[in-house]
Amino acid sequence: MRILGIDPGLATTGWAVLDFDDEIKAIDYGVISTNAGIANSFRLEEIYEDLQNIVKVFSPDCASIEILLFSNNVKTAMAVGEARGVSMLVMQQNKLPIHQYTPPQIKSAITGSGRADKRQVQENVKRLLNLEDIPKPDDAADAIAAAVCCHYSLKMDGIMGK
Repeated sequence: MRILGIDPGLATTGWAVLDFDDEIKAIDYGVISTNAGIANSFRLEEIYEDLQNIVKVFSPDCASIEILLFSNNVKTAMAVGEARGVSMLVMQQNKLPIHQYTPPQIKSAITGSGRADKRQVQENVKRLLNLEDIPKPDDAADAIAAAVCCHYSLKMDGIMGK
C-alpha cells in the first residue's frame, strides 16, 4: 500500500510518500513552501497545484492528513485550516480515501505516547525508516509520521494485511 502523508500549513506543507509492504519504505518526501509576501489565495493555489502533481507522480492509494486540534493564534489556525481544506480537496478530486489523525494520535503511533515531544517523534521516524538522518525540515518528518500512523491504524482496523 502506498500512503501520502500530509502535514498542512500555509507557509510549509509537509508531504511524504511511503510504501508499506514487508517493511516501511520512504519513496520521497519534502515540503511545499509558499512565499509570505504574496496573497494567501496564491499560496493556496501553489499548495493545490503541487499536491496535484505529487498525487499524479506517485499514485498513492490513500492520504493521511494531520488535524489541527487547537492554536493560541487564531490567524495561524485559520491559515492551517485553509491549507487542510486545499489538501482534502485535492485528495477528493483524485478519489483518494482520506484518513485524518490528531497530533496525539500520530505521536502515540510513532512513539507509544501521545505526549511525546517533537524530537522523540523525529528520532522514531528515522529509526522506523532506517534513515541515516532525521528527515528535514520538520514538516516533512511530521508528514512521514502521519503516513506511518495511517498504516498502523488501517492495519489495526483490519483494512489491510501486514
